[in-house]
Amino acid sequence: MNLRHLKYFVATAESGQVSRAANALSISQSSVTGAIKELEAILDAELFVRSSQGMELTDAGREFLAASREILDKVDDAKRLTKRRSEVSGTITLAATYTVLGYFLPFHIDRLARLHPGLDIQISELNRESIEDGLLANRFDLAVLLTSNLSNPDLESETLLKSSRRLWLPAGHRFLERGKASFKEIADEDYIMLTVDEAAHTAMKYWSKTNYLPNTKLRTSSVEACRSMVANGQGVAILSDMVYRPWSLEGKRLETVSTDVEIPTMDVGIAWRSGVEFTPAMNLLVDYFKASFVSPQMAQFSGRK
Repeated sequence: MNLRHLKYFVATAESGQVSRAANALSISQSSVTGAIKELEAILDAELFVRSSQGMELTDAGREFLAASREILDKVDDAKRLTKRRSEVSGTITLAATYTVLGYFLPFHIDRLARLHPGLDIQISELNRESIEDGLLANRFDLAVLLTSNLSNPDLESETLLKSSRRLWLPAGHRFLERGKASFKEIADEDYIMLTVDEAAHTAMKYWSKTNYLPNTKLRTSSVEACRSMVANGQGVAILSDMVYRPWSLEGKRLETVSTDVEIPTMDVGIAWRSGVEFTPAMNLLVDYFKASFVSPQMAQFSGRK
């Protein structure tokens, strides 16, 4: 048994699907499947019940998940021991949009605080337009936002994560039997339209490329409202994997399927004003995200001095 086994197992357990775990880990599905089979052979225990709807933990799997998380946390703590002497210090003003702040940043802010205690990251939550204005006016050093929505030519950005969008369904929905749904079929369903972070505008752009329109039952800025409405059978929604969780606040299950038309990904990344001179603290933050998400083969950040 090695850390790779545990990492792949935890990712699959938390996402509920091999494909989603592979996407999060930026590896092939076969690598995840192979590691889980090896782990089950090592433990001589079945960790998942496999079905067309995904991977459901067995009782043994749930027990092993808690142990795996503890082990991986201990390893992270051990790694941090060698990095606590980071001499980089300073303040960074960081802007973030609602979705990024709610579903992406908290883990990394906590990790940065442990790795670099001298770094003071001051975060502001704003919409994209306000963030762009703030970067250009030097009110913010950097921003983490949806780069797929970014369009200002005076800003530079680097995409860190591409999150696929899928159709969210309540457990037992008929679309789950085929594992795919057409936009024609989706148009006949009540639709829950998320509006935050320009989600509705983005949705209508890809809907406009079909011959159909969503039958919108509710427009809401709350991801959790979308999750609950879908889980309760009140409609369906197309949302990104980054905000997906398999359970609603009421404890009801949600599933996802692909669509017959390719949907643009929701891209998360970091942005800065063109020509800005990077401080050591800014370089540290950008390098952290680059090491976490960007392949070493990719080009250096073009806007840094």
